[in-house]
Amino acid sequence: MTTLPENIPFTISTSDPTASIRASGKIVIGQLGQTLDGCIATPTGDSKYINSDCGLKHLHKIRRDVEAVIVGVGCVNADDPELSVRLCEGANPVRVIIDPRGRVDLNAKLFSDGIADVIIITSNKTDHPALGKAEIIMLPSDDFHICSSQIVKALFGRGYKKILVEGGNQTLSNFMDAGVLDRLHLIVAPVIMGGGLSGLNLSPIDKLDEALRPEVTLYPLGRDVLFDCNLAKVTS
Repeated sequence: MTTLPENIPFTISTSDPTASIRASGKIVIGQLGQTLDGCIATPTGDSKYINSDCGLKHLHKIRRDVEAVIVGVGCVNADDPELSVRLCEGANPVRVIIDPRGRVDLNAKLFSDGIADVIIITSNKTDHPALGKAEIIMLPSDDFHICSSQIVKALFGRGYKKILVEGGNQTLSNFMDAGVLDRLHLIVAPVIMGGGLSGLNLSPIDKLDEALRPEVTLYPLGRDVLFDCNLAKVTS
């Protein structure tokens, strides 16, 4: 019979949850907003807005405090996001799109809004159609899957030391599975959806004692609760 640990650090705080980002010389942080039952959208894709204004403002504060924000091409094509800082004051991060097959919508607003640079991470097997519209970084791929650790290494090498992995859920899950996230900010709204698109979609485990149990700090964000998971301090 498995004995689960009972001494995992767990605290509740009302201080600034983004202070650890600003204090870090180098950090890769993931952010995800979901319901109590772990959904980020309905089966039809409706997700506006699961989180409160406070939760959305927190996301913009993270963008303010990082140098690059990463999304997958599916997120860009489905949502046409700006990935900018609008709900607080600060500089906009570089927008990074993971697009191994070169299928990004070239009419997406981030290619023409001029508010921040755009970088596309693509496979070295792809002649990317956005050449001239964005900086193209070509990386090795396995069946057009680019290793998350290679993406982080490439961005670090270009001087981007603080990185936010924002979405979509599979992109965030890939980075977490690869073990390159230092922190995960999981914002939970007091909403029960009853089914829909799930948040994290990690590789399954066989036994409960293989689960990750990070050091966690809870922060109230209006009606939402932020779980600040320190993935550098994990009990398994």
